[in-house]
Amino acid sequence: MAGQPLFILLCSAEHEKIQMAAMLASVAAVSDRPVTLFVSMGALPVFQKGLSPDEAYKGGSFSKILRDKGAPDAITLFGQGKMLGEMTVLACSMALDVLGWELEDLTEDLFDEPGGLTKFLNDAEDGQLVTL
Repeated sequence: MAGQPLFILLCSAEHEKIQMAAMLASVAAVSDRPVTLFVSMGALPVFQKGLSPDEAYKGGSFSKILRDKGAPDAITLFGQGKMLGEMTVLACSMALDVLGWELEDLTEDLFDEPGGLTKFLNDAEDGQLVTL
């Protein structure tokens, strides 16, 4: 039986928060919990296609430690969660509009579709919501 759905609102560009979102999402998805990840605001540019981890991630001293110690890449973790569990990844349609981007500008094979905040929050009423 599937666990309570997990909804993650990711709007920070901080590497540490993106890493935590990736760990939460991937562990929940492979633990039979449906996950919906909504990526918006400052977090969206981290997922721009073609960026290296050094270009994508900004953060404090722990960000440097994560990279120096070879911690699993957050974007890779999101992909593994999608591959091994039930995870939907939405790009905020308003943030895409503001940036002048399409889904094709984002990490390949990660995002399912653009999404609106109103629908995301409505769906999240049936589960647990985490904001990072």
